[in-house]
Amino acid sequence: MKNKRLIYKGLAVTLLAGLSLGNVACSGSYLDEVENSGAFKTEDYFKNQQQSFSALVSVYDVLRKYSGGFENTVTFFNAGSDDFYSGGGHSNDGAGIQGINNYSLNPNTMPASYWRDYYQGIARATLLIERVPGASMDENLKTRYIAEAKVLRSLYYFELVRMFGNIPLVLKTLKYDDDYWNIPQAKPSEVYAQIESDINAAIPDLMLVATGNDKGRITQGTARAILGKIYLYDKKMPEAAAQFAEVNGTPGEASQYGYKLVKDYEDLFKVGPETSDPYKFSTESILEVMHTNKGNSDWGFWGQGKDEGNSINAMLGPRSYTLVKSFPNNDAPDLYAGWAFNTVTEDLVNFMKEDPRLKTTVFNAKKFETEGKITYSPAYADTGYFLNKYLPTNDLKSSLPGSTELNFRQNYVAIRLADTYLMEAEALGAAGGRAQALLDAVRKRVGLSPVPVSLQAIKDERRRELAGEGHRWFDLVRWGDAPAKLAFKGFKANKNEILPIPYNELPNTAMHQNPGY
Repeated sequence: MKNKRLIYKGLAVTLLAGLSLGNVACSGSYLDEVENSGAFKTEDYFKNQQQSFSALVSVYDVLRKYSGGFENTVTFFNAGSDDFYSGGGHSNDGAGIQGINNYSLNPNTMPASYWRDYYQGIARATLLIERVPGASMDENLKTRYIAEAKVLRSLYYFELVRMFGNIPLVLKTLKYDDDYWNIPQAKPSEVYAQIESDINAAIPDLMLVATGNDKGRITQGTARAILGKIYLYDKKMPEAAAQFAEVNGTPGEASQYGYKLVKDYEDLFKVGPETSDPYKFSTESILEVMHTNKGNSDWGFWGQGKDEGNSINAMLGPRSYTLVKSFPNNDAPDLYAGWAFNTVTEDLVNFMKEDPRLKTTVFNAKKFETEGKITYSPAYADTGYFLNKYLPTNDLKSSLPGSTELNFRQNYVAIRLADTYLMEAEALGAAGGRAQALLDAVRKRVGLSPVPVSLQAIKDERRRELAGEGHRWFDLVRWGDAPAKLAFKGFKANKNEILPIPYNELPNTAMHQNPGY
């Protein structure tokens, strides 16, 4: 490696790399090519629909950051919330997840992938937006591919801005002679304005509904849900409510996009047969991250964007879990032993004590152990409670080659209808007949009677309905509740609302570290 400055600037590498269909590796020839040419050689690419589609798939691949790899965002931000501890084997098991659990994260321990991976997706999307117009393919498909890429790029910028605050906003593919070392950080308002504009422009060019092999792709409903969420975080409540109303339709009924609450709450987290899984892409799914065992994922490329299994599963399973088969009529689940991250706090269990969703949400391992039905090794910060929604069961072990831990195929739903119902109710000021109807519909699905709508009622419902799905930490920050709710973990106001920028992104650049770090 000739130019060591490249080691210290992940943003430069990812934005220069453009279409690289795997994550950037710091080894010899690839970075030599970056240094010499300034970009992935795309002169012979984007010639036709097949190449353009492959590039679009590479943009979608970054969605797996939510639930793939050890540094997935779901287990990370669960650990930062009041509902979960970090768990794991010991207090040093994963510097990032332990650091957000006790708010000791600093620029050196902040996992770089939370910055790098999303900028990789942004670079891929930007290159596609620039190059697809020149491809030999149907014009309508061109506009749709570009629209999907714009929505995904906006989503990735949204994740970056709500994690890190002031971030560089780059909307073109960088060339070797660009001054990429002096890209300034944009104000959050500038990022929000850009991504809101991009999604609004993209919506008319998207599919109304995805069917067949298109399931999982960005549709008009998906884009509106993402846009509504972005407006909510940008504190544009009327605009957020308008977008969510388009997505949600009449509470409890099917919307114009076919979205409808599934009948049974527990079905949201079931996994069906390999050949035809009826639980994937349910009527409640708006943005779903696909996982499969067909990639035969192995340890050699785990967490590098090439593994296709759901890593949350293996991370949550109790350590050394054993089902006592000699126990007569044993009703304990037959779990695959995992790594025991995201142990559930007693506070969440008590909060959900009388809620019908508790059993689907929390696995009470200590109860089964006391009854002599299972054995397991205590986790770090063990409570005896584990997140049940994504626990790995032995019947879901892959029948294909590859490591079992890396080939669980449960999809992760990043945005679902109950979530958008409650976000719309919040955007409506937590008042009025429609807000009440939205809250009622979520509660009715699990057999609960209505409660008067209020912001507190919506907060409580989100905590119960979406527990463990990666939203709680961001909710607490958005509401301004984090300093009080997370004080017991060491959260500091006016600091921990955003994360430290990974250290290696800063030297020799125009960027500045976030306050307090």
